[in-house]
Amino acid sequence: MGQKERWHIIFTGRVQSVGFRYRSKYAADALGLCGWVQNLWDGTVEMEVQGTEEEIERMISAVDGTRHIIIEQVEVNKVPLQSEGGFHIR
Repeated sequence: MGQKERWHIIFTGRVQSVGFRYRSKYAADALGLCGWVQNLWDGTVEMEVQGTEEEIERMISAVDGTRHIIIEQVEVNKVPLQSEGGFHIR
């Protein structure tokens, strides 16, 4: 299995009022990832998620695979790992 990473992500597109945060939590929980997700004032969604690169990409694919969510842009920055339990909606 790959090495754990932590990504800070900004999602742009139709990502608010479409269940994005709840779908993210469901996918993260299913994959055993930790982190958080929140809506921002400008209509984007901010997330920090920790796991292997493959797991994080699988989570993003699961979220993007729903019919109401349309991710137009994903801005990723790798940040230091953190010790936290579970994935939370802020």
